[in-house]
Amino acid sequence: MTFSEIGLNKDVLKAITDLGFENPTPIQKEAIPFVLSEETDLIALAQTGTGKTAAFGLPVIQKIDENKTQTQSIILCPTRELCLQIAKDLETYSKYTKKLKVTAVYGGANIQTQIRKLNSGSQIVVGTPGRVIDLINRKKLKLKDVEFVVLDEADEMLNMGFKDDLDTILAETPEEKQTLLFSATMPKEVLKITKDYMFSPHRIEVSGRNEGAKNVDHHYYVVNARDRYKALRRICDVNPDIYGIVFCRTRRETKDVSDKLMQDGYNADAIHGDLSQAQRDHVMNRFRKRNLQILVATDVAARGIDINELTHVINYNLPDDNEVYVHRSGRTGRAGNKGISIIISHSREKRKLQSIEKMIQRDLILQKVPGGDEICEIQLLNLIDKIVKTDVSPQIEKHLPIIEEKLSHFNKEDLVKHFVSTEFNRFLSFYKNAPDLNISTSQRKDGGDRKRHADEGFTRFFINLGKTHKLEPQNLIGLVNEYTRNRNLQIGKIDIMKGFSFFEVESTAEKDVLKGFADSQWNGYQLTVEVSKPKNDRGKRRGKSTSTERRRRKGYSGNRRSEISGNKRKSGSGKSFKSRFKDSNSGRRSRRK
Repeated sequence: MTFSEIGLNKDVLKAITDLGFENPTPIQKEAIPFVLSEETDLIALAQTGTGKTAAFGLPVIQKIDENKTQTQSIILCPTRELCLQIAKDLETYSKYTKKLKVTAVYGGANIQTQIRKLNSGSQIVVGTPGRVIDLINRKKLKLKDVEFVVLDEADEMLNMGFKDDLDTILAETPEEKQTLLFSATMPKEVLKITKDYMFSPHRIEVSGRNEGAKNVDHHYYVVNARDRYKALRRICDVNPDIYGIVFCRTRRETKDVSDKLMQDGYNADAIHGDLSQAQRDHVMNRFRKRNLQILVATDVAARGIDINELTHVINYNLPDDNEVYVHRSGRTGRAGNKGISIIISHSREKRKLQSIEKMIQRDLILQKVPGGDEICEIQLLNLIDKIVKTDVSPQIEKHLPIIEEKLSHFNKEDLVKHFVSTEFNRFLSFYKNAPDLNISTSQRKDGGDRKRHADEGFTRFFINLGKTHKLEPQNLIGLVNEYTRNRNLQIGKIDIMKGFSFFEVESTAEKDVLKGFADSQWNGYQLTVEVSKPKNDRGKRRGKSTSTERRRRKGYSGNRRSEISGNKRKSGSGKSFKSRFKDSNSGRRSRRK
């Protein structure tokens, strides 16, 4: 099947022909004809690099009435980088649709410039939730005529805490519209919110969504958590031609790792939420031109990065959701190239590794962190290869007599030693007597996870929420971020039990966690958070458990009123987004039959 056979008009076909598009990808083959011919909502699941932007962008462009200047489509995405990428692609696809205008609205840029573009008329607006709400509040962005809403990377928007923002934005759109949700991953939380935002959606899932790319090898190293950075250095040193992304969990960790790499002489930089748009663009331009070898990033900041030549993806920390690992690893091994996805693991993550293997239907291959001698040998041979391949400038000829005179007292062997040592002494001194970083995967017995890992800098906490309260790891991370007012905290292992859970947070934030959760709620439950004591601790908490304490462990808050009322989001109407839509649900469904 070609693009001309799936119903696209001549202007759109001409634009994509200029781009060299010939045959649609699987997600495009299914999504484009559906959106062109149907009014039903759509959930489309596909991995990164499969052409999701064209899958929703091409049919939306074709269905827009370019003779009307009102905003007819709003496309929401989590990051500035992705917002700009989508807007750029849509402008390219619509270059022969003369009257159609696309405007990108996002934070970190001059809002007045964006307002001027909106005032001149823009049929398609691509935006991040925060800036979209700002423009709505200023009455500069009007969504009453919107016919198409696209939620791109909805999972990340939820992970970033944008659920209330999505409620606010979608409440401004008409009841009669088509909602399209495109995503690389689809955890349970996203499926739950589709009940709020969508009506009897059609679902498209391209084959192999959860499988790892066939041309990506998956390696893992097992080290102590405190040795992660040392292991990262050795992995980079043993792959001198590395061109890859290092994924971290938090902005602070991203900054720390990139700063250390740069201080240690590596060609690296970072992108994270604290950078201005100009700084992000500068870093990304350097990386795309391969002036940088290593980019350190969070999952959110990396959204919208589309580079085919990456050799490695390194998981400095594993994500909570296995599908995010698949998404990360899919950034390498593209366009027929081979790639390697690396996990720097520690001994407590054995089960996590097994669940990833099950999802990607591939074996994770255990690798040994290379020792000093192996790294030095590889780096030495790499240096020699560079010397051999170096073009000799003709201007060297005139300097040869004086060079030969200065080197005349060296024999051939001494000359080679001195020459190589000039470039190589740093590696030799750094890796002299380098310790073995590898630890055995069986070194820790089952149950060792329950200890406090003081040497790794984490404190373990108890919370009176569990599976019976429908608590998921993402919810718990969000609660920690919300009540500590700090999204940069390092969060360790999470154990969700039936009526309660345990989680680890870096020990430096112990007081912040306890203070933040002192008077906290979740979905109507009064929360109790305490430092978890070891089993052999016979202190007050475990030795003298009161009836209230026991009930709290089962998830009972002791506050009946708060359990009933919950934390309702305040709004002008006093009615939830979901309730407002349910009032008109029957009328909408009849239209779609």
